[in-house]
Amino acid sequence: MEKKLTESIEDYIETIYLDFSQDNRGVRITDLAQAMGVSKASANDAVKKLKSLGYVEHERYGQIYLTDSGEAMGIKIYEKHCIITKFLNQVLDVSPKVAENDACCIEHIISDETFEKMKAYLKDNE
Repeated sequence: MEKKLTESIEDYIETIYLDFSQDNRGVRITDLAQAMGVSKASANDAVKKLKSLGYVEHERYGQIYLTDSGEAMGIKIYEKHCIITKFLNQVLDVSPKVAENDACCIEHIISDETFEKMKAYLKDNE
């Protein structure tokens, strides 16, 4: 069974995936901290945790890269975000900005069952 990640760790993975790994470039702690709006010390602690979980590769003072499992997790988290945003906007007629903000919260707590039902509903009603 997959261990439940904290909201913060999921946000770091999603940020690295979206902002830095799409073109196979690494990210520095400084840039990650800036993207996350946190201190370098906080970003460094998160990267240590991500490394211990096997989601990133990082050598001291070097670039941070997602591992294969980190990239897979980034894809999964981002897919949840996109599906939830689309569901809120298209099905419930929530404004795009509110749907985006709400999806950021919901993506961390939604069950796999509920997420899969939302995904299926959107697919069936395209």
